[in-house]
Amino acid sequence: METTQIESIIERDLPIVDAHHHLWFQPESALIAMESEQSHYARAFAPIFRLHARYLLDEYLADLKSGHNIRASVFTDSATMHRTSGPDVLRPVGQTEFVNGVAAMGESGLFGETKVCSGIVGNVDLRLGDGVEPVLTAHIEAGGSRFRGVRNFSMYDQDPQILGPNLSAPPLLLLDPAFRRGFRRLSEFNLSFDALVFEPQLPEVIDLAQAFPDTHIVLNHVGVPVGVGRYGGKREERFPIWRDSIRALARCANVSVKLGGLGIPFGGFPSYMSPTPFTSAQLAREWSPYIETSIEAFGADRCMFESNFPVDSAVGSYAVVWNAFKRLTTGASAREKTALFSGTAIRVYPLAV
Repeated sequence: METTQIESIIERDLPIVDAHHHLWFQPESALIAMESEQSHYARAFAPIFRLHARYLLDEYLADLKSGHNIRASVFTDSATMHRTSGPDVLRPVGQTEFVNGVAAMGESGLFGETKVCSGIVGNVDLRLGDGVEPVLTAHIEAGGSRFRGVRNFSMYDQDPQILGPNLSAPPLLLLDPAFRRGFRRLSEFNLSFDALVFEPQLPEVIDLAQAFPDTHIVLNHVGVPVGVGRYGGKREERFPIWRDSIRALARCANVSVKLGGLGIPFGGFPSYMSPTPFTSAQLAREWSPYIETSIEAFGADRCMFESNFPVDSAVGSYAVVWNAFKRLTTGASAREKTALFSGTAIRVYPLAV
């Protein structure tokens, strides 16, 4: 894939909160292990992880300098920098400690004006049930006021070639009684839940949202439409199923949605790792059915744009991806743009920006 893309920045002054990005360091051993797997996930993600084996503050800052007015960002669980000792359930707290340090660097102003990682969404196994309380407390202590939410990896599909046995979550995780006992504790700590599922799992998210109306749920990547494995070549067939689930989920007032993440390989979109990178106009056309349907269902005040970098670099540069989002909102009012590009993220997490 060609990586050089030069476009003029659209609406250069529009304030943006990048509602979802990652930081990580992938050791060579992890890259080799991934490259040896046979799942679609491993085959598709390995080139991205190889290209961005190191994506830390310096690399993210380089993307931030591409021209858009990124005022703040939300770090989302990247399975990185876990502790190597102590109880297994507390090892992901190392990630929160690491990210909070990066956020402090951003807060210093020495690396630019962007408040990097002003919100932190960490990794917690909610299947601990009531035993999750000390884990949540440890994350909050490690992240301070920046620790705003939890993500418990939930992706599952019965087609083993999509994720592979080493990554897949248990089936029906969001319906599991132990998971729900842990989930129930989130509202006590004023924490939200980032839901990362495939489109066929959206009914589980709907059920969860209805069962816990006092806990805010943030749907990642517009619900991850799937166009690979057993879903390959079925985009037209699956779209109305996805749309109906999105509309049903939007009726739950405690749910918002992240607009983006369509650069991950599961969608099977033509833009993914295209030998000739798509322009922002092409990306906007490819993504418009999903982005426009989501905004129509949830309204601007419950939608937030996300870069999902560096994963979505598989379809374009940071500048081009944000240009695509701006093209998708050409007809939006100034108030709606404020909500979509910054206001919703600031309110939902909430962020001190």
